[in-house]
Order: sequence, then structure tokens, then C-alpha cells
Amino acid sequence: MIQKNIGKVLPVDGFLTILESEITLTHFQSLTHLYQPLIGGRAIALYQTLYTNSEIYKQNTSPQTHHLLMNYLSLPLDDIYDARRKLEGIGLLQTFLKPEPKGNVYVYQLLPPFHPKAFFKDAMLAQLLLHHLGQAKYELTYQAFHQNGSINTEDSDNITANFNEVFKTVETHANGNDVVKKTSPNLPNGPNYDEGVVDFGFIEQMLLQRMISPNKILSVANKRVIGQMASLYDLTNQELEKTILWALTDEHILNIEEFKQACMDLFQSSKGKIDIALVDKRDRLSTKPNNEQQTKEEKFIQMLEQISPRQLLEDLSGGNEASPQDLKVISEVMSNQGLSPSVMNVLIHYVMLKTDMKLTKAYIEKIASHWARKNVKTVRQAMMLAKSENKKYQQWGTNKQSYYQKPTKKEVIPDWFKQRNEEKNTNDVKPTKKAGKPIEDIGERLKNYTKNKNANQT
Repeated sequence: MIQKNIGKVLPVDGFLTILESEITLTHFQSLTHLYQPLIGGRAIALYQTLYTNSEIYKQNTSPQTHHLLMNYLSLPLDDIYDARRKLEGIGLLQTFLKPEPKGNVYVYQLLPPFHPKAFFKDAMLAQLLLHHLGQAKYELTYQAFHQNGSINTEDSDNITANFNEVFKTVETHANGNDVVKKTSPNLPNGPNYDEGVVDFGFIEQMLLQRMISPNKILSVANKRVIGQMASLYDLTNQELEKTILWALTDEHILNIEEFKQACMDLFQSSKGKIDIALVDKRDRLSTKPNNEQQTKEEKFIQMLEQISPRQLLEDLSGGNEASPQDLKVISEVMSNQGLSPSVMNVLIHYVMLKTDMKLTKAYIEKIASHWARKNVKTVRQAMMLAKSENKKYQQWGTNKQSYYQKPTKKEVIPDWFKQRNEEKNTNDVKPTKKAGKPIEDIGERLKNYTKNKNANQT
């Protein structure tokens, strides 16, 4: 078996354990009956091993090696690493890295699990347990629980993984709001989720436009629940807008239970009967085909699914910043027609290359309306419809009330638009790359995207 985590932790690396507070029998009941269904037995076994090991060796401040954990748990190191990340993601462990001359030392700070009643009050954990156990078993579990030495970490880096880095509950899609993601502050209990999942500025503006004060609705507690539901059900900001408005009372107070139910209903109506379950993101990525085995078109589709419309606009304009007017057009079309960011990317790419880099609202909205009626949801569906309806779209663009001025230059045809392994239309012209012209070739676009992506990460 390939050791996928070699380089992350080595068997000879040391570790120390910190107990933030005493772990009681009630805590262990929560671990076994509430947390274990979510993160599995290996993660719970690692938590218990770290706890009991710290109790046995409480007088020993010297690091022990990860060989010891491997022997105790009878697990390879990559499985122990996976278990550790799940503990971090669910909010039971913080990990600090202390580089030492003789090797790395990991400081594991155990956080106490929620008491059962507090667990059921946490929106995300309660909803996850409901999905894992089912309604009947969840209610039985709910009723069962309702009836009855100092180590300095100031010189260490907190490398604890958050919920969104470790887990996926459903297949995610790109978010077109260009939110700068930031890691949530370390909380004493509960899952660490990515606050950047939700654009609260967008939510606030939406409420103000409806003459609703956002102060009470976007309280710290409510924002946490909104962020949790967005992560759990993979909701866009537009979908959150619908669920928030649905759950508002006449006094403009957010009913949390109705909000959670609205999020679940919206998810089920849009995604169908997809099971909600905690899946390690790296496990999901390992099932994807090797990037080197993908065709250019497949890589291009993957790029359109990952980047935002703003990024695509800037790419098409040679890296120049997208204009507020163009962004407003795209935002209104997406909102009015209900197009996903990835489908909008196909539309932008098609229209701009067909109209000599013009983004006329009337023309783009007419095609978007057609795609909305056709219930286009994926990049491939959008590409296929653009190919099959090309003549119709050309007529829309060249009628007497012209949406754009027909270019006098030869028509530029996107690579993805060309039919593979079929006789090319005699009117097709091989695109050329000139100064000031859009980059049409998929290989060139992927090269630019990779370069820009690497530049943004540095």
C-alpha cells in the first residue's frame, strides 16, 4: 500500500500531550456514542490513547516517538495521521509543531468533547449525527442522554486542520463571489469550519436592500450556525439568502430550527437523495483520474468548475482587472437566471469569443435564459447546448436589433466547441495568437491558469 502521508510525520518524530482539562466519564460517553459515528473508531482510539498515555507518563516531559503510537494502536503511521486530522477537524485536538535539532516534535493538545446536552445544541454536530444515525436512532440517542504538567506553545506554530480542510459532506462547486477565505479562530469546542465559506457582506447587503436590520440576524451565534449549514450542505450565498428569508419571523428574527430545516430541504430538492456523511477530502481526491491522463478538454472543464467568473474575465482580458460594470452584468444574470458559477463561466467564454470580446447584457441574458429553461446544471451540458444551438445564437446576435456589432474579422471558435474526431466545418478557422487577442487555445489557457494560481499562493 502506498504511504500517502510519508513526509507529513515520521515514526521517529516525537510527540507530547497536553490536557486542557480533565476528561470525565460523561465525556467518554459522548466520544463513544456521539462522536464515534461521525469520525470512526480509529480516531476515537487515538484520542483515548493520547489521553491515557499522558496520564501514565504525566511526570515525563521528554517527547516519545510515534513508534509508540503505532505499537499501541497496531496501525501504520498514515492511518494514525488520518485519525489525527479527523480529531482536529471535529474540534477534539489542536496540533502544534516544534522544530527541534534532533527532529520535529508534535504537541497534541486534547480538547474535551461536548457534554451530551451541549453536543445536541451544536447545530452542525446534531445535524451530522441525524444524517449518520437516521431519524429513529437519533431520537433514541437524544432521549437516552436527556433522561439521565504545563507545556509552553508560544514558540510553536498552530497547524491544526479545520473542518473544511479535512471533510466534505457533499460534492462542492465553485463559488462566484470571490470571498477571501480565512481560518476560523480556534474554538474551545466544536468543529473548526472555514468562515470564508459565507460572504456575510453579501448577506448583510441583501438584508439592507429589504429594509431589514442585519444586527440581530447576523449575531455571532447565528453566523456560526449559518456557516455550519453552508459547509454541511454546500450552499451558495444565493441559496443561503433564500433559506434566511424563509426562516425570518414577522419580527425579523432568525428562527434557527426553521433555518436548519430550510437548508436541509433546499439541499434535498436540489441534490436529490444524496447521503450526508463525513468524507476525508484526500480520500475523495485519490479516486479522481490522474491529471496527466486527462485530455485538454477535461482539464479545461475542471478549470471552469474551479475558478470564479471574475477570474475567467481577468484571464480573458490578459490579466487586467475585471470592470465593475462587467461584474455587475454577470452577477445580475446569475441571480436572475439561477446559473451556477461554472455554467456562467462557459457562457462568458462562449459569448466573449463570439462577439470580439464584448459582454453585452441583453445578448448574454437571452442565452442565459435559454439555458435556465433547459435546466443546464453542468459545464458539459452548457458546452453541448452551445454547440447544438450555435446557429440560433448567431442569429440572436446578428438580427436587426443587434446585441453587438458583428466583427469583420474571421470568427474565433473555442477549442472545446470544435467536434472531436469529426470532419471540420469548412468555415472553421484555426485561431491565431496575436497581441491584444483573446487566448483561445485550451493548452495556453491552462498554462496561464496554473501560472496565476501558483503566483496567488506565494
